[in-house]
Amino acid sequence: MLLGTITFFGQNQKVKNKDLKKVAKMMTGTFSSAAQAAQDTNYFNIKLRMTPIWKDEADGYWFYVEQAIATAEEKPYRQRVYHLYLQDKETIVSKVYEVQNPKEIVNAWKDDTKLSSITREKLVDRQGCSIFLHKNKEKNYSGSTPGKECLSTLRGASYATSEVTIYKDRLESWDRGWDKEDKQVWGAENGGYVFMKEK
Repeated sequence: MLLGTITFFGQNQKVKNKDLKKVAKMMTGTFSSAAQAAQDTNYFNIKLRMTPIWKDEADGYWFYVEQAIATAEEKPYRQRVYHLYLQDKETIVSKVYEVQNPKEIVNAWKDDTKLSSITREKLVDRQGCSIFLHKNKEKNYSGSTPGKECLSTLRGASYATSEVTIYKDRLESWDRGWDKEDKQVWGAENGGYVFMKEK
C-alpha cells in the first residue's frame, strides 16, 4: 500500500479556515491499527490518541498526541504536541513539538490535570519535522515532511520522513528512518500504518 501523499503543482485544492477546522475534527479522537495488525503480522496493534489542548488559542488548533502498543498504553513510545494551522491558500501545516519530561504526562489524554500542565515553555521544536498537508480532489488531506530536514538518530538514522493521509474514518501514517546513505533503518517497509478511527 502506498500512501497518496504525492501532489503535483496546480492540482492542490484551495484550503480555507473551514478546511482547517475540518482537519482538526478528523484528527481528534482515538485511532487503532488493530484491524491492519490482524491481517498483517508486519504491523503492530497500536493506539493513537489525539486530544485537543489550549482550545482558546487563536493561532490554530493544538493537540496532545500519544502513541503506544495497545497492550502497553501506560508506556507510550511517542508523546508529541501538534500545532495545526493554515500556512497559505493551499497548505495546512501540522507542526511537531516534543515535550519536556514526557513521563510526567503519560496518559494525559484521560487526565485533565496532566493536560493542563502542558505549557508552551515545555515544548521543544522538532525543526524540519512538520507535515505539510494539501487537499486533493477526493477531499482528503495528504502531506509529508520536507526532504531530509527532520533529523533523527534513532537506531542509527540520520533523518526521518513522515507521510500522512487523513480521511474521515481513518488516518494513514508512514514514518521511516534513514541513514546517511539513504538506507531505511527503522519503520514499516511495505507501507504505512492504517489507524481506524474508533471515537
